[in-house]
Amino acid sequence: MAVSCRPPRNPDVAITLTAAAKQRVVTWLSTQAPGTAFRIGVRRTGCSGLAYVVGYEAAPGPADTVFEQDGVRIVVDRDALPLIDGTEVDYVRQGLNEAFRFRNPQARGECGCGESFTV
Repeated sequence: MAVSCRPPRNPDVAITLTAAAKQRVVTWLSTQAPGTAFRIGVRRTGCSGLAYVVGYEAAPGPADTVFEQDGVRIVVDRDALPLIDGTEVDYVRQGLNEAFRFRNPQARGECGCGESFTV
């Protein structure tokens, strides 16, 4: 009998993607191995203390929570989850610039440049 080390999915916790973010993530993931997920996390840095980090995840670990939205898997580690619970990820293009934008209900403040936040 196989035992999973993955924490149970909490239906009250969610990270969601807008249509634009989902389209960008799907394009990103199409260049990776099948089954690769979109990872969202945080790191300590910046004017306000925390910054978002995005990347790929081929094999979520036991400390990860995995969400799925319309076939896109989103991975968040256990330590970052309380800091970004309920976050909506958007993808915007402005002229030659393009970036993910985060609407985080946990954030109490953001730096002026938008690179970091505090909870």
